[in-house]
Amino acid sequence: MAGERIRLEVKERARRGTSDSRRLRRDGLVPGVLYGRGKPPHAICIPERELRRVLTGDHGLHAILDVVLEGQKSTHASILKDFQQDSIRGRIIHVDLQEVRLDQPIHAQVVVELVGEPAGVTEGGVLSQVVREITVEALPMEVPDRIELDVSGMQIGDTLRLADLDTREGVTYLDDPEETVLANVTVPSRVVEPEDEVAEEDAEVAEGEESPEGEAPAEAGGDSSGAPGTTEG
Repeated sequence: MAGERIRLEVKERARRGTSDSRRLRRDGLVPGVLYGRGKPPHAICIPERELRRVLTGDHGLHAILDVVLEGQKSTHASILKDFQQDSIRGRIIHVDLQEVRLDQPIHAQVVVELVGEPAGVTEGGVLSQVVREITVEALPMEVPDRIELDVSGMQIGDTLRLADLDTREGVTYLDDPEETVLANVTVPSRVVEPEDEVAEEDAEVAEGEESPEGEAPAEAGGDSSGAPGTTEG
């Protein structure tokens, strides 16, 4: 839901570098950076369980985080700017937080979620989601966690573009409305065995293995007349 705010307490870290980041992760902390508005960035670390809690709420990655630095009372309204995950375990290993003004719009990536079963699928078609995220502009408190697209009316051969997506008050879609294809329903592709082509190839191979009628195969090293392949001295 738009408008969710979550308090997040973080600690400042004095050192940076790969070795220090590894040590923090072993201790259950996620290293990160808090970028301020016109202020130097803060190197921070966050308990992994706490970070997982705030990012798995109803608003997910678009929650407004009221970041509180350890030992301070003031809060920094921030959003998740970027994050890195462990490719094997899927754990978040680094985060970038960006302080924002709640009265100024921001750009964000929002997931498009397909809802309903297309009529074309019941007739044997295949539903494909081409684009899963779109770029929007909205106030930080108005960025939706996801946007639903009803595909139940799609027939085989139909395509839905960004232009077909319902508008939302306070949210502007920034991608090309006609070029951004969100979903389509196509006829399933079938693999047809080219029997005629296979038979033709087999016939060509068999013909190539036989010598022309009435002609003996040439000996190795000889020319086409059968004479030895010698060089006159």
